[in-house]
Amino acid sequence: MRLHVIARDTAEQAWAEVRRLLDGLSDEVFSEVQAGPARSESEGRRRMLALRGGGRDRLEVAFNLWAGIGLVRGGAGAALVGSHSEVTARIEEHHRLGIDESVLSGHPHVEEAYWFGEGVPPRLAAAGLRHHPARPARRQANAVPFASGTET
Repeated sequence: MRLHVIARDTAEQAWAEVRRLLDGLSDEVFSEVQAGPARSESEGRRRMLALRGGGRDRLEVAFNLWAGIGLVRGGAGAALVGSHSEVTARIEEHHRLGIDESVLSGHPHVEEAYWFGEGVPPRLAAAGLRHHPARPARRQANAVPFASGTET
């Protein structure tokens, strides 16, 4: 699974970051970004356009799953948005559904990696779903590896 992540200490802080990203998007750029998927032959791009509904509103398509990140940057068209606990819970849910590998990124990269790394991997470790990749002998059968330099 490929998703962007916007994780903060609280859900309110995470959604404030979403608003900040959208506020930096002019109407002209918004229209240009929307026009790209409309011309595309990609079914995935067409579905993202349909999810967005042509506007900036109603972009949360499921609890803490935001379809608006594709308006701000390329790559994955959806983002997990919420508190560290909410993002962790969603990753745990994905794991229970059989998704054991994910590509997670953020925007801007360094800052979002910091926010994610400080709050989510420790919670995944506490749930038994994260191991440090430098110590594969400790890996549990149900662990989800993260290439992080953060030791927990």
